[in-house]
Amino acid sequence: METHCRKLLGALYKDPIASFRQFHRFSVEQPEVYWSIVLGHLSIKFLKAPNFILDTSDKSKHAGKWFPGSVLNIAECCLIPSSCPKKQDDSLAIIWRNEGCDDLDVSQMTLRELRERVMLVANALAAKFSKGDAIAIDMPMTATAVTIYLAIVLAGLVVVSIADSFAAQEIATRLRVSKARAVFTQDFILRGGRRVPLYSRVVEAAPYEAIVIPASGKELTVQLRGQDLSWNDFLSSVCDLPSSNYFTPAYQPIDSVTNILFSSGTTGEPKAIPWTQHSPIRSAGDTWAHIDVQEGDVFCWPTNLGWVAGPILLYSCFLSGGTLALYHGSPLGRGFGKFIQDAGVTILGTVPSLVKTWKSTGCMNGLNWTKIRTFATAGEASSIDDDLWLSSKAYYSPIIECCGGTELASAYIQGNPLQPQAFAAFSSASMSTSFVSLNENGLPYPDDQACVGEVGLFPLYMGATNRLLNADHEEVYFKGMPLYKGMQLRRHGDIVKRTIGGFLIVQGRADDTMNLGGIKTSSVEVERVCNQAHDGILETAAVSTPPPNGGPEMLAVFVVLKEGISADPDLLKMKFSRAIQSSLNPLFKVSFVKIVPVFARTASNKLLRRVLRDQLKQDLNIRSKI
Repeated sequence: METHCRKLLGALYKDPIASFRQFHRFSVEQPEVYWSIVLGHLSIKFLKAPNFILDTSDKSKHAGKWFPGSVLNIAECCLIPSSCPKKQDDSLAIIWRNEGCDDLDVSQMTLRELRERVMLVANALAAKFSKGDAIAIDMPMTATAVTIYLAIVLAGLVVVSIADSFAAQEIATRLRVSKARAVFTQDFILRGGRRVPLYSRVVEAAPYEAIVIPASGKELTVQLRGQDLSWNDFLSSVCDLPSSNYFTPAYQPIDSVTNILFSSGTTGEPKAIPWTQHSPIRSAGDTWAHIDVQEGDVFCWPTNLGWVAGPILLYSCFLSGGTLALYHGSPLGRGFGKFIQDAGVTILGTVPSLVKTWKSTGCMNGLNWTKIRTFATAGEASSIDDDLWLSSKAYYSPIIECCGGTELASAYIQGNPLQPQAFAAFSSASMSTSFVSLNENGLPYPDDQACVGEVGLFPLYMGATNRLLNADHEEVYFKGMPLYKGMQLRRHGDIVKRTIGGFLIVQGRADDTMNLGGIKTSSVEVERVCNQAHDGILETAAVSTPPPNGGPEMLAVFVVLKEGISADPDLLKMKFSRAIQSSLNPLFKVSFVKIVPVFARTASNKLLRRVLRDQLKQDLNIRSKI
């Protein structure tokens, strides 16, 4: 702002803090100017420069056509030295530690070492697969997983992101929808001192070729199928080549797909969301602007490449000159906290349920986190008390709240260092982003009015999707949304409260998508599993809501029993939890079960989950008072 705003804003410009809202408005009204400036601060190298920044002539592309005519390889941008941000071959690219090695030095990899490893893997990929093939990654976000991710993109293939917590059925769905040719995975996941099977889940999911990495050591501890390869055998095919550590990147138009991620819809099948080479630019640009990721920062955020936070973290570090910090193990215990201390982490991303665990167990007591200058949090609703505790661990450093979506490649509302921040709230829309809050009749509230309404995003959005692989993009995001100043608003699904002071608080979803432990899932998926968990069940309805004092959403299942059948709610709660953890995700748990005689429905027989959600809130408030 100090460099550009005197020219861009003229007499309106005072200083970065006083003039932030004016500059944000400018970025919305002239996003092509804003993003041309941001490009100069990221490690972006075009083989062919864009003809211009933005083309809005194709009205079918609501988000706009950005950087048309440009050609690049976004993985190469991550791996090469640059002057702005300052990034050299001997710069630290990745720092990590394995669980259980708390007293050992952290492991390190320079930019040159990362580039050579990525190119080795890219050579092995090019020897087996063809450009454009979809290759899945289903494993923890380790240094090896990051290497594989970048190698797939460098070779002109497409990453299929699958979270390592999924049950076999969910893995199979994602492999099928993406038409994956192969999958990289591990024999086991080492977490919390336990060995959790992973390869066996991949085998159960589908007969796709698997390339299997040992969770520890150099040798696998499982017997492979005939079509599968060990990591060592996969690399051995090219290790003896004279130039195995050099690879010519596959340069592609900027709108080429590099990654397929998944977001749960409300119909039971996850939406397959294609990321193009725009998406990493959006991700890195927003974390640079809002979380202030700079060259020399050490950025850690316990996540997985199967969730949108994984690729965002990866690109935010490598395109901004930061160091990626990875803990190969569970983030729930002291080992993770000691890694944060020993790695000198300066930016720590969290999920509210993690913070709640750290606070309640006291596992981080006595550790030195004072190198942290910024926290970030996303995935679910934060608790004010937990945020205050977290901030106190690093001289009351700010916590930047982020809320967005996989289809946006970033957050649409965030905090930032140039505005006052309030715990568990957002201070503004993201740069170049704007939205209106819609009332029940689809009409927008005035921008300065305190209100609660559904978000209607302005459609012109650098990095947002223009298509889905297995659903009608127009129907999912635009059908039924109102026009605003001649624009067809984009659906996001959040209900947001704007306070009198201008802060933003997410109140939940307009549809029936639930946010459980930072993982979005649909009521329909949970109900499908619960309906089969007990013979006496007629139907179930799944809803979630935060506790009265704030925090992560809790899952409740309402039950209508068959006539003449009785059942114990605690027994049903146990059965539901087991079934959900087995069929959907082992991280999900049922907090409450309530048996009711009948469900409220609309005239067209649609289930009114909103009524059940209100009933749940009322019950929780009564319990809280007791």
